[in-house]
Amino acid sequence: MASYQPNPRTQVTRLPKRAVYDQAQVHAILDEGFLCHVGFTVEQQPYVIPTGYVRAGERLYIHGSAASRMLRKLDQGIQVCVTVTLIDGLVLARSSFHHSINYRSVVVLGIARLVLDRDEKIDALRRFTNHIVPGRWEEARQPTDQELKATSVLVLPLEEVSAKVRTGPPIDDEEDHAIPIWAGVVPVRMVAGEPTPDERISPAAPDFDVRRLTRFF
Repeated sequence: MASYQPNPRTQVTRLPKRAVYDQAQVHAILDEGFLCHVGFTVEQQPYVIPTGYVRAGERLYIHGSAASRMLRKLDQGIQVCVTVTLIDGLVLARSSFHHSINYRSVVVLGIARLVLDRDEKIDALRRFTNHIVPGRWEEARQPTDQELKATSVLVLPLEEVSAKVRTGPPIDDEEDHAIPIWAGVVPVRMVAGEPTPDERISPAAPDFDVRRLTRFF
């Protein structure tokens, strides 16, 4: 079973029993999510920016505007930290101290590079689009040269990677189990709502089948 090898930068030290380095589990977390937070520092000022992403093998593609300060700075080769977190449940304990959250998270460290090859860039944009709505790229208008120029894509290798996962019920102090208060886990998940059509939608356009958004069901 393939695993990412932890190093001093990726070794989980806080609650190490929750650490996950298994490649398949890391891939599963990344593939279920689609929004990441990118941390970086510019002239000693830290920034954390949310943006879309998609995994392709052992690469993570990050999407954004060519005018984005984040993408302009990342192209210069500064260190970056990308995090993805999925919330699975609220853990309600008998004491306020032991309340928690069931979650799955991934942290990726490294240096991202700007994707300059046109074919790789278009393939990454296709992956972005279909990662959220399967088949959407094939049914939508393809980007123009001007739109491609206005869009930047960065790629980050999955080399320095770790995951952390919490599952299960609350962990209360033994003497607190007698307190007459409900305790347990409340599952949490994102659910897609009823689609709202654009006011100027073509009369010939078919309805959107929300069941295509499989991650929300």
